[in-house]
Amino acid sequence: MTSITLSFQVHQPFRLSTFQPNGNISTDKIFDHYFNHGLDKWVFDRVYQRCYLPTTKIILELIDNFKSEKRKFKVSYSITGVFLEICEKYGKDLIELFKQLAETKCVEFISETYFHSLSSLFEDKTEFIEQVNMHRQTIKDLFGFNPKTFVNTEMIFNNLIAKIVEDLGFKAIFTEGAERVLGWRSPNYVYIRKYCFPNDPKPEKRIRILLRNYRLSDDIGYRFSAKDWSEWPLTADKYSAWLAATPGQCINLFMDYETFGEHQWPESGIFWFLKALPYEVLKYENLEFSLPSEVIEKYEPMGEIDVFELNTLSWADMERDVSAWLGNRMQQVSFEEVKNLEKFVKKLNDPYLLKIWRLLQISDHLYYCCTKWWQDGDVHKYFSCFPTPQDGFVNLISIISDFKARIFTELAKKY
Repeated sequence: MTSITLSFQVHQPFRLSTFQPNGNISTDKIFDHYFNHGLDKWVFDRVYQRCYLPTTKIILELIDNFKSEKRKFKVSYSITGVFLEICEKYGKDLIELFKQLAETKCVEFISETYFHSLSSLFEDKTEFIEQVNMHRQTIKDLFGFNPKTFVNTEMIFNNLIAKIVEDLGFKAIFTEGAERVLGWRSPNYVYIRKYCFPNDPKPEKRIRILLRNYRLSDDIGYRFSAKDWSEWPLTADKYSAWLAATPGQCINLFMDYETFGEHQWPESGIFWFLKALPYEVLKYENLEFSLPSEVIEKYEPMGEIDVFELNTLSWADMERDVSAWLGNRMQQVSFEEVKNLEKFVKKLNDPYLLKIWRLLQISDHLYYCCTKWWQDGDVHKYFSCFPTPQDGFVNLISIISDFKARIFTELAKKY
């Protein structure tokens, strides 16, 4: 029997304001100066109505409909810490719905970096570890769930990241099933990380790697409403037949939660597709829905995945690397400036300034500065709140520079 894992990324950033230099604003007020709360609320309210509320209610209803069946409907969520903070401000009832999902025991919460940051790419991994622990504790406090599965920001992955996550006690990690890593192999099997560090444990003790089947995931996430696609319209029975005909231990479907109702509008039929999907899937005796933690318990690994640091994976763009955030000089400069502030910010031991620094790490800020063309460029443009990547960079680096000056001023006062 093949296990289907259906997982959703749930994230909204704190978006940057159009920066206006103002020396009269005290340092303890810069959160409201740097971040555009009006835009955040407008976007959240829109997506809440289009996606979050209706989709979550559908998921709850489907889980309830299959609760007495032998093969149940199960899903997983990776919900960022910053998204949960935005929910606390603008949509507390959504958190209550997620709590109801947690109570069903048919939902697994996946851990990640609290701030959806690129801290895993810092040379010093201390900040990455702190953000992972923050997120894990938040999920435990809110939902009573202790995550054992991890997905890094945008599925960024290499051997070192996998080793650190393993040392933190996680049993599984998601990443992209990219051909440049797999070669002839299929993403539809459980793997383990490569043996490449001193004192590495035996294979059975190493973290399990679950690979996203990007073709089947993107059939829903990107191509569902594309009328020029040869498979349009995509129906639940057609898609389920594809799953049933796909060999392997597990098929890992992972997509943005906003797929339902926001990226794919209700008029496309996406909600009807979601409502029908578990019924059509479970018509096949060789298919079942499983949680990631169940998959790694059920199946033995079929080999090792080796991703050295210069070949780091992600699920973004055609390259499936980190070029979506670090592909041009604007992005690289911004990343370095923020990263290099770590020792100074932490020396101040000020929770408020530490929080601002971490909010500046949100990967979306760098994503808006991407200068790619063709389809990938269109995707970046869709999400950006700035007219051009250059505008995004000027705004970001201006805020970083202002924050940097304030940090050094505070250090001068203290030391």
